[in-house]
Amino acid sequence: MKIAFFETEKWEEEYVKKQLKNNKLIFFHRPISKKDLKKIKDLEILCIFIYSRITKDILSQLPNIKVIVTRSTGYDHIDVDECKKRKIIVTNIPSYGENTVAEHAFALILALSRKIHLSYERTKKGNFSINGLRGTDVKGKTLGIIGLGKIGKHVAKIAQGFEMNVLAYDIFKDENFAKENKIRYVPLDYLLKHSDIITLHTNLNEKTFHLINEKNINLIKKETLIINTARGGLIETGALIKALENGNVGGAGLDVLEDEFMIKEESQLLHKNSKKKLSFFKKLLRMENVIITPHNAFNSEEAVKRILDTTLDNIICIMQNKECKNRVI
Repeated sequence: MKIAFFETEKWEEEYVKKQLKNNKLIFFHRPISKKDLKKIKDLEILCIFIYSRITKDILSQLPNIKVIVTRSTGYDHIDVDECKKRKIIVTNIPSYGENTVAEHAFALILALSRKIHLSYERTKKGNFSINGLRGTDVKGKTLGIIGLGKIGKHVAKIAQGFEMNVLAYDIFKDENFAKENKIRYVPLDYLLKHSDIITLHTNLNEKTFHLINEKNINLIKKETLIINTARGGLIETGALIKALENGNVGGAGLDVLEDEFMIKEESQLLHKNSKKKLSFFKKLLRMENVIITPHNAFNSEEAVKRILDTTLDNIICIMQNKECKNRVI
C-alpha cells in the first residue's frame, strides 16, 4: 500500500521503514499542504500529526484514501463529517503519555508559582536581585482539574504529593478513584470560584468549546493560575487576555493556543481573522505572568516512542483487516 507520513523526524522514518518493509512509503518533515497533493494523490493511508489540517478540500483531491492515522489523542484537525461521508477510517492514539502531559502541566504550575521563568531571564542577564521574585507555595492550595480522565488522574496523584486539595469537574465520574484519592467532584462554576490553580485536561468538542469564557471567567479568584495543556479552544482567548490585563486572573501556563495552527502555517497569515488572532498571541507573549510552550507537553523520549509504536499497530491492524481498538470513525 502507498502510505504518506507527515511531520516526521529522521529517526521515525528509519523505524517505520523497518516495520512496513513491503509498502510504498513517502515522508514529509512538514505538515500537509496543497502543494504536496500531486505527490500523494494515489495514496491509501495518510499518517499525520496535529498541524496537518485535513479539510474537505484536501480529501476531495485524495480519491483513493481509505485511512487517516493521526499520531495524537485529539482529532479536531480532521474533518470528521467528511470522512464519515467518504467512509474513511480514522484512528488516533488514545493513550500514550498520561504522566508525560501531567508532568508538563505541573512544570507550568511550579514555574508560575515560583516565578522560575522570570528568575531565569534575570540571571541570564547577570542580575541576581530577588526583588519581585517572591512566589507562592502549592502545598495546601486547591487544585481544580477540569477533565478527570487518564491525564487528569495523573495530575491528581502528583497533587497529592504536594499535599494539595483537589476538586474535579467531569461529566463522567469515577467515584471509586475520587474516594480513594480524596477528590471532590463539583460543578464547573464551583470549581472556578474555589480553585487556586485550574488545569484543563478535557477533549475539545462543541460542548467544551470556550468552556472558560467571558461569562464565567469572572468567577475565578484574582490570584488563580490557569493551566492548559489540552486544547486551545477550551479557553476564549480574548476573555483570558482581558482577565490577565485587569488582574482578575493571577497567571496562565499555556502549552496550547486557540487557532495555534495559524502560527505554523504561513498561508493562514492571510486569513481575514489572522491579524486579530496574531495580536492575541503577541499580547500573551509579552505578559510576565504568562508562560507559553509550543504544544510540547507530549514531547518526551518515552512518550514519542509509545506514540510511534501505537501508530504502527493501528496501521498494521487495518492493513490486516483486523478490528482496530483505536478506531474513532
